Amino acid sequence: MIVAAAQFAPVAGDVEANVLTVAGLIRGAAAEGARVVVLPELALTGYEPALIGATPALHLAEDDPRLDPVREACRAAGVAAVVNGPVRTAGGLPGITSLVFGPDGELLTRYDKAHLHGIENEVFAPGTADGRFTLDGVRFALATCYDNRFPDIAERAAADGCTVYLASSALDAENDSFEKVYPVRARDFGLFVVLANLVGTCEAGPCVGLSGGWGPDGERVADAGPERAGFALAEVG
Repeated sequence: MIVAAAQFAPVAGDVEANVLTVAGLIRGAAAEGARVVVLPELALTGYEPALIGATPALHLAEDDPRLDPVREACRAAGVAAVVNGPVRTAGGLPGITSLVFGPDGELLTRYDKAHLHGIENEVFAPGTADGRFTLDGVRFALATCYDNRFPDIAERAAADGCTVYLASSALDAENDSFEKVYPVRARDFGLFVVLANLVGTCEAGPCVGLSGGWGPDGERVADAGPERAGFALAEVG
């Protein structure tokens, strides 16, 4: 199976524009053989916690009609997509949520970021459940940015039969996760790790892309490079 790690610079607060970009990346990655496409943290709005907190109109529902182009791209291309944005929870606040749409465009699962960081604690509700889905017999785990600093998430994923660990992130130029987190999770728990990271400037600072994947030995298997919008293809399993 091929998983695409996509990256781009979202337009701050413009859900409609970002949805169209996401749909285009899904279609483009599928044309190159991807079966699953992973998008960065808060790809639907940009990583803009203060803006999201001040603008309830940016909070999405699972069945939000603004996401129809994403669902249609999944159906048309026959792929699954992990799309992250501020999605309402039962308590009213949004989560930093990965919605996983299947090849039929229907929702396979959602995962709400469990470990919030900094200002996120003022704007979002933390998740309480692990994220899982299975496609074509391959079991996937989900995690979001700061989650990846906590090895128990990857440990539970491996124990639960997952072979691929998908991370949506917003990592700036000073972040050491590319060397000290993602390859370590892959190596320590025998997982394929696929990271989708933002590019461009946002409230997290200047994000540096470098989306891609690591094999179970901790070695890089795909790299989208810095700054350029697009995707890297990682063969997993």
